[in-house]
Amino acid sequence: MPISSETQLTVRYSETDQMGVVHHGNYAQYLELARIDWLSRLGISYKSMEESGVILPVFTLDFKFKKSAFFDDTLTVKTLLRKIPTVKIIFDYEIYNQNQELLTIASTTLAFVDSKTKKPIPCPSYLLEKIKNY
Repeated sequence: MPISSETQLTVRYSETDQMGVVHHGNYAQYLELARIDWLSRLGISYKSMEESGVILPVFTLDFKFKKSAFFDDTLTVKTLLRKIPTVKIIFDYEIYNQNQELLTIASTTLAFVDSKTKKPIPCPSYLLEKIKNY
C-alpha cells in the first residue's frame, strides 16, 4: 500500500548556520512542506481541510541525521504513508541531496483533531477514499 510522493526544495541561506550547514530546526519545516505536498497530490487541500474543521497537530517527530545539507543544495523529501490512518496518520520520510546521498530519515505522527472541540476524531472519510482509490 505504499502511497508516496517526492518534494523538491532548495536550501536557502537563512536556513544555515555560519558553516553553511542547515540548522536542525529547519527539518521540521521541510517535512511539513512535504506533507502538504503529499496531500495536494492526493487532491486534498490542507487549507480546505482546516476550513472544514479538521486540524492535524504533530504528536511525535523523530529524526536521524546521517549527513549535513548545505546552502543551495537541492533536497528531495520522499514522503511515505506508513499505514491507513485512523485517528492518527503516520508518515516516514527520507531526505536526499542532489547527489542522491541519504541525509536524514524521519517520521511524524499527527492526530486528526476537531478544531472547535480540540478532541481527536477519526480520519475524514474523504481522505480515506482518496487513499483507498490511490
